Amino acid sequence: MKEDSCLHAALICLGMLYYSHAMSTEKLNPLRPSLHGHHEKGKEGQVLHRSKRGWVWNQFFVIEEYTGPDPVLVGKLHSDIDSGDGNIKYILSGEGAGIIFVIDDKSGNIHATKTLDREERAQYILTAQAVDRNTNRPLEPPSEFIVKVQDINDNPPEFLHENYHANVPERSNVGTSVIQVTASDADDPTYGNSAKLVYSILEGQPYFSVEAQTGIIRTALPNMDREAKEEYHVVIQAKDMGGHMGGLSGTTKVTITLTDVNDNPPKFPQSVYQMSISEASIPGEEVGRLKAKDPDIGENGLVTYNIIDGDGVEMFEITTDYETQEGVVKLKKLLDYETKKSYSLKVEAANVHIDPKFISNGPFKDTVTVKVAVEDADEPPIFLAPSYILEVQENAAAGAVVGRVHAKDPDAANSAIRYSIDRHTDLERYFSISPEDGYIKTIKALDREEIAWHNISVFASEVYNRHQEAKVPVAIKVLDVNDNAPKFASTYEAFICENGQTTFLLQAFITITADDKDDAANGPRFIFSLPPEIIHNPNFTLTDNRDNTAGIYVRRSGFSRQKQDLYLLPIVISDGGIPPMSSTNTLTIRVCGCDSNGSMLSCNAEAYILNAGLSTGALIAILACIVILLVIVVLFVTLKRQKKEPLIVFEEEDVRENIITYDDEGGGEEDTEAFDIATLQNPDGINGFIPRKDIKPEYQYMPRPGLRPAPNSVDVDDFINTRIQEADNDPTAPPYDSIQIYGYEGRGSVAGSLSSLESATTDSDLDYDYLQNWGPRFKKLADLYGSKDTFDDDS
Repeated sequence: MKEDSCLHAALICLGMLYYSHAMSTEKLNPLRPSLHGHHEKGKEGQVLHRSKRGWVWNQFFVIEEYTGPDPVLVGKLHSDIDSGDGNIKYILSGEGAGIIFVIDDKSGNIHATKTLDREERAQYILTAQAVDRNTNRPLEPPSEFIVKVQDINDNPPEFLHENYHANVPERSNVGTSVIQVTASDADDPTYGNSAKLVYSILEGQPYFSVEAQTGIIRTALPNMDREAKEEYHVVIQAKDMGGHMGGLSGTTKVTITLTDVNDNPPKFPQSVYQMSISEASIPGEEVGRLKAKDPDIGENGLVTYNIIDGDGVEMFEITTDYETQEGVVKLKKLLDYETKKSYSLKVEAANVHIDPKFISNGPFKDTVTVKVAVEDADEPPIFLAPSYILEVQENAAAGAVVGRVHAKDPDAANSAIRYSIDRHTDLERYFSISPEDGYIKTIKALDREEIAWHNISVFASEVYNRHQEAKVPVAIKVLDVNDNAPKFASTYEAFICENGQTTFLLQAFITITADDKDDAANGPRFIFSLPPEIIHNPNFTLTDNRDNTAGIYVRRSGFSRQKQDLYLLPIVISDGGIPPMSSTNTLTIRVCGCDSNGSMLSCNAEAYILNAGLSTGALIAILACIVILLVIVVLFVTLKRQKKEPLIVFEEEDVRENIITYDDEGGGEEDTEAFDIATLQNPDGINGFIPRKDIKPEYQYMPRPGLRPAPNSVDVDDFINTRIQEADNDPTAPPYDSIQIYGYEGRGSVAGSLSSLESATTDSDLDYDYLQNWGPRFKKLADLYGSKDTFDDDS
């Protein structure tokens, strides 16, 4: 700090010396000829005119960051016609005139009244002019000049980024370029060494180095191993003044990561792997997994597995799981425990990509022995997947298929599987499962906004051995449907100032936003607008900010609480879903009293506003109308109840049944003359309309002409069908049944009587002993009809 202060003082002294030299030089070398002239005679007596210097001023330079107590003298203006009597007035105009630079209108001295910063502005263009003090008449044309700000070293170097990140391959040669960092200095690069930068490394040795002039970082050690250390932190310094003492400096941090190369072969952690599999397993089932470890990453760590020898080459195969880098041993053919109980395999693991630069580190492969034992065991069903993730649309109808789980019996018997849901995991019973095939379906509609994921468990058991049971977790994701309209994020209430205050004419007096219960795909971006019917609202307008917010503006001033103290502004908000949904929300805007700064003082209605409402006479008239309407309604209901007919024709009859019995039997199907079927018909039915006697219909039912039976029809079939159609099409039918009994059976039917009413009073020679052989379901019936002989014997 002390060195900087000394340097600053030295620069100021140098500037003052330079200024003094400039003044003396200026007096010897005028910059501008005068606009006034004097006469000289030529060779032939001709009068010649020669221009003479009119202005004298110094070279105008000002050192930046000057903090002296007095204004800095920039220079002096003087005209040849100035005789010193004070009749000439000097005027200064241009950039900074009157603010930064001021001029003494009598002497012409120019001073700088403020501290200047060259990095903000390097020069100022000004114009000077001499005018008559009394008349302000220009005595000479205006003259333009430049004031330059001289630089000092007051800005440290700054890097383009505070932190850099770079990568370099591991085991790179010494001198490999990693990254170039660049710093800049705001000082004048053409003046001294204030902007001459030198780079150096503060942290990161001995692994890296930096070029002093360019800022390029290079590796400094060979064979750096990523597996030993992957990340390095380097600090680079940039210093001005060419790196000399007293210069200002800046630093930056560089994080360097070693990228991987394939310099390590895969290696099995053990020499022998033991595996087992049931003899009932089917081809394609997994036997076991093994993994060779490779410290390399990415494609350099990729490993492939192969079976190269052993007595199980024909029975097993191995594949590579590239996600886990494991070798998966699977069954290739069916096994027989009685024929062979174990197999041996020789498995090789090798790198997929080999770098020729490091081939000398090879071979890039390893081998291991795998022993597989064949088991003879009864196992429960096995699901084909350890877990299931299914998806279903929300609001899907009940019975919609969600997905399927599948399990199998690994035993040789291959028993049938029965599926069920663990109801402890589905207490609300949202889902059902088909016991035979494992299809999961919805029982009721799902709501993603209520529950986005349903985690249930499914059991699979053998049909004939329920103790052999397996369980699998099933995660069901409810997919979003755009079924929720956006709404205000909160309850908004705004205020505006009355009495002509126009604070919010150019800026929004409230900014609103919205929320949507749907996910991001069916939610933002929100679109705000006014309803079409009020799009030309004279009081307020809305501007969608296109960032899920909107601003509300006023269109006029002069709101008055006396005229209206509350405005309700409907706002339509639409979401970005497909199809989009929208809702109309109401913004409450109150007219309030404000102070001179636009701050709210009170939103309460003033006392005189009460007179602006309805008068007492108007309120009394409204109340009288309401009372009259109520009286009319009461009278209407009373009259209607007095005229209401009873629900049934005869009070002594049951309101639930209307039974009509006809004690006439007739002569059977062959008898067409013994009984007139018209006696079964209601006389009103001849005209096609049969009134209900058990209820009072609310409106008249008009029967269809096509259903009108013939008066003397004796066809029971047509008669009953007609009655059925009339009952089905009768809108006045009650919710209960109206029983009508037609005791018409007849005699002589080839089908015989279907009635069992006479069975208990007549002797029957039927033998019901065969009911004893029908099983427990018919035991009661067998006891009633099959025990006759037993009763006779007992008697």
